[in-house]
Amino acid sequence: MRAVSGVAWVGEGRARFAVDTTRAARVLLHLFSGPDGAGQRVIELAREDRSTFAVTIDDVRPGTLYGYRVYGPAATEPGDRFDPGALLVDPRALAIHGALDWATTDASQRAAPGAPVDPRGRPLGVVVGPLAPLDASRPRTPIADTVIYEVHVKGATQLHPDVPASQRGTYQGLAHPAMIEHLRSFGVTAVELLPVQEMIDERALVARGLRNYWGYNPIGLFAPAGRYAAGGARGEQVAEFRAMVAALHRAGLEVILDVVFNHTAEGSARGPTLSLRGLDNAGYYLLDPGDPRRYLDCSGCGNSLDFGRPLARALVRDCLRHWVVAMGVDGFRL
Repeated sequence: MRAVSGVAWVGEGRARFAVDTTRAARVLLHLFSGPDGAGQRVIELAREDRSTFAVTIDDVRPGTLYGYRVYGPAATEPGDRFDPGALLVDPRALAIHGALDWATTDASQRAAPGAPVDPRGRPLGVVVGPLAPLDASRPRTPIADTVIYEVHVKGATQLHPDVPASQRGTYQGLAHPAMIEHLRSFGVTAVELLPVQEMIDERALVARGLRNYWGYNPIGLFAPAGRYAAGGARGEQVAEFRAMVAALHRAGLEVILDVVFNHTAEGSARGPTLSLRGLDNAGYYLLDPGDPRRYLDCSGCGNSLDFGRPLARALVRDCLRHWVVAMGVDGFRL
């Protein structure tokens, strides 16, 4: 069975880093001990097969931050969008730290190929420690008896007087006994969470001092949003999400995710190069066959993932499996 890409522990302090791209010529992994770029290490990945670059590294610690720089082939094609000056988010990162500073997406702010990287203002992947097995028991409510309640993680408890102030608007808040009792009091059997995959705030919103409240602008499909964690975003969001699911399950409540797979936060051809675009644009996105420099925007959000491509199909298939097996969720709204 082919190894799944992303970060995988293969021994004590030893981890495999892998990304999927068929068009890249060279991939560099940048590891950081802090968001300011402290302790930077740069390691080149080797081509493992036609679609995967990988490297196994010793002395890796949970909480380490990382990103990739990807170089395209000498003979580029119109659909290529490689930018070795951009530090890319691992699309399979299990947690992501830091908000995007839109100034870092300007051409003048990107590093020259081969130059040191300043990670400040860029979302970075987080190396998450090995995850303990989940409790195998789930509510498994028959569909005929299921009552689904749509919930926004922040909105559900932000003003709840019986939830401690430090937990309001978070995964911990949704798992608080007062909130669980509220849900059970009117017969709910499942909560459907509005998007919790890691997201970014659009440039126009940031310019007005606003945030994307609803979350339909994903950048990390495998990663629970750090903005809903009470204790930090260097992997804490993963532990808190799993604990929330466990608490809801103990109360007999199933957990369904509203997932966003039709587009990503990279937007249109004018959007930022943050992840998939810089890894293998044509391998993940639906391009205009008449002009591959442009996207076919079937989503109305600037781009559309191309599920006719093996890379895009594998990304979403593995993502769904991760949320069920590692995070404990029971279903999805697609």
